[in-house]
Amino acid sequence: MTARSIAFAILVLAVAVFLGAGSGRAGQPPKGLKAGVAGTAVRIVDGDTLVLDDGREVRLVGIQAPKLPLGRTGFRKWPLADEAKAALARLTAGKRLRVLFGGARADRHGRVLAHLARRSDDLWIQGEMLGRGWARVYSFPDNRKAVAEMLALERRARAAKRGIWADPFYAVISHRRAGAHIGTFQLVEGRVKRTAVIRRWAYINFGAEWRTDFTISIRRRDLRRFRKAFGKRLKRLEGKRVRVRGWLRLFNGPMIEATHAEQIEVLAP
Repeated sequence: MTARSIAFAILVLAVAVFLGAGSGRAGQPPKGLKAGVAGTAVRIVDGDTLVLDDGREVRLVGIQAPKLPLGRTGFRKWPLADEAKAALARLTAGKRLRVLFGGARADRHGRVLAHLARRSDDLWIQGEMLGRGWARVYSFPDNRKAVAEMLALERRARAAKRGIWADPFYAVISHRRAGAHIGTFQLVEGRVKRTAVIRRWAYINFGAEWRTDFTISIRRRDLRRFRKAFGKRLKRLEGKRVRVRGWLRLFNGPMIEATHAEQIEVLAP
């Protein structure tokens, strides 16, 4: 091989590495997931749901893509919902898929709750949707496997403003603005002012006035899920900057109920 051809090969490799780093490519699914019956994707419902050739409707567990109306009266399509659906189609349509489980295997609608990976190259579909910025992490207490890996992919995509993260609709909001987004799923950031456990509930307050300021609520019975991450006392969170994700409701001010520790990220000072 000549010096010129060697230099060209190095250049090609460098470009490939650069493009791979910028794509947010997720690679293979995390270890520890349990294999189910594989299937071929025959219909894409939206950016996080598809139908397999045996009739199973699979909800890609752990992520939330922009929502389509799907026949719901009065429901307004979220920005970039069509683009997210198209992204999932490019990754899965007509492809044989491994079906992998990390927790509860079905929801109340009868949909399969699973991680998916292409059989041809073992590409993890959840990770790829997050890495390309077409979804955000959306976890549940009975399905928490691989959430840490998914959060890392989401953070990188958000920092690079890929996909949905270039649209203000999906921007992380300050706790001071939470009251303007009641009834929506949001990522909310702020500094914890005070914590308290009162009867059946624990509260993480972000302002001096708990009746109007943003609060995270946790059922007392769920606190055991938080101890590994935050210790036995939530008081350790006081003064820390955190990011919480969930559906905002109005109860003595804007509030998100946290059911598991993965909903809350402790940020750098």
